[in-house]
Amino acid sequence: MKKLVMPIFIVVVLSIILSGCSSNKSAAKEEEDKVLQYQGSPGVVSYPELAEDLGYLGDLKLEYIGDSTGGPESIQLTATKQIDFGAAFNGAIIKSYAQNVKLKSVVGYYGSDENTYMGAYVLEGSPIKSAKDLIGKKIGVNILGAHAEFAVKDYLRKGGLTEKEIEQVTLVTIPMSNGEQALRNQQLDAVVLGGTSSIARDRALERGGIVELFSDIEVFGSEFTAGDLFFSEQYIKDNPNTVKQVVEGVAKAIEWAQTTPREEVISRFEDIIDKRGRKETKDNLKYWKSTGIAEKGGVITSSEFEVWIEWLVKNDELKEGQVKAEDLYTNEFNPFAQ
Repeated sequence: MKKLVMPIFIVVVLSIILSGCSSNKSAAKEEEDKVLQYQGSPGVVSYPELAEDLGYLGDLKLEYIGDSTGGPESIQLTATKQIDFGAAFNGAIIKSYAQNVKLKSVVGYYGSDENTYMGAYVLEGSPIKSAKDLIGKKIGVNILGAHAEFAVKDYLRKGGLTEKEIEQVTLVTIPMSNGEQALRNQQLDAVVLGGTSSIARDRALERGGIVELFSDIEVFGSEFTAGDLFFSEQYIKDNPNTVKQVVEGVAKAIEWAQTTPREEVISRFEDIIDKRGRKETKDNLKYWKSTGIAEKGGVITSSEFEVWIEWLVKNDELKEGQVKAEDLYTNEFNPFAQ
């Protein structure tokens, strides 16, 4: 049987083509991401979306892949590379880090101030007036293991309940958009509203018939940034310039929202929702009042993690020294940290 001999010029051409493909792949690996996948929320404009609209992201583009159900999902999807960045309550970030999910917070994302905060509400005339009155009752929260649960349990402890009594208070997960109706239908004894935006809370209060039992600011003692935007540590290592560009843009967008008249911010949000064409309502945007973010441009402080680390240690969910605040965040990319 004759051996097939390939003409020398074909061998040379193929070698050039294959070496070209190899060098292109190597070059592609050296290029940083320019399109970042993320999750959004219907009827809400996030700060990355605002940054893109204001032109603060430069040549970077955001690719919306669907709506978020909350921080724990955002953590999971970021850690498994299904999205490029996420956002969550700092307590949830700490718990994930303790389980070896290596995320790094890079800029503040939401928080609580006198205008924008999370609170627990009961019907007018309800016999529930204090923490003790919640024993044996059901409280609606948007998700377990996050901001609402931390606030409720701290309120109960400060109200004098024992751990056994706290176990008798049932936390029921319910979408925040449905919480008000469940309370009015008396399916729940109390409901937690607010958080990343206070829209659901303010809308419910405007309708009347509900009263505030407590707010997270009262429970924790001051205004604070409660959650951050994060990337995985590996993503930051692979895309340091992209991360820097995103953080700078988001920080500038936060500062713009912190310093721009409320009516102008709402108008910009409305324009963004119109342009993205997802068939969303803009009705709730009128309730936007503030970012809730404590520091200018979303600069992160160690105290924003230390308070939750201490809480988790007291709650026997972390060991003393298991997680350090300085390992959880960086301000190196934020221009307002200088």
